[in-house]
This record gives sequence, structure tokens and C-alpha cells, in this order.
Amino acid sequence: MSEENVPFEMKEDNINKASKALKAMGHPLRLKILCVIGQNELPVMEIVKQVGTTQSNISQHIDILREKEIITSRREGSKILCRVRDHNILTLMSAMQQTFCPTEN
Repeated sequence: MSEENVPFEMKEDNINKASKALKAMGHPLRLKILCVIGQNELPVMEIVKQVGTTQSNISQHIDILREKEIITSRREGSKILCRVRDHNILTLMSAMQQTFCPTEN
């Protein structure tokens, strides 16, 4: 059997986890937030600045990403710092970037 014909692994837990992550990442603003954060840990105000919308809007989407266990956050003084929780999300984002945002030669 060629590598192209190998079916994807279909464990129910994996399907549910992938579906949950893709739903959370499916909103353009949430995907942009994740792209801005990348492998870094950033304060919410820096995310607001780079994404270019209101703090209230960003906070709502960060809450959704946190609820879906895509990002985690912690308080440091008066700042809330956010980072991507699971390295697999970064791997997925890298694959999406290679697929949808190929570098120009």
C-alpha cells in the first residue's frame, strides 16, 4: 500500500481533540491571535497592538482559546501573559503556513 493510501488514524479521542482545536482556530481573529503569539509568551496588550482590534474583542477570543485549551495565560504584575499551550498546535500552524502561505521564490 502506498503512503498516499494509508488511512488517517481514527481514534475517537484524537478526532474529538482535533475537531475542538480546529473549531477554536477556525475564526479568523483567533487564528491571527495564535499567529501573533506563535512560540512566544506575550502580554494581552501586545496581542491587541499587533492584531489591531479592541482589547475587549481580543479578550473575548482569548477566553475562547483558553476554554478550548489552545492557550494558557498567567498574571505577572498587572499584565496577563498568553502562550500556546500545546506544541502540537504550533506544528499544525506551521503546516497551515506552509500550505496556505508559501514563501515566494
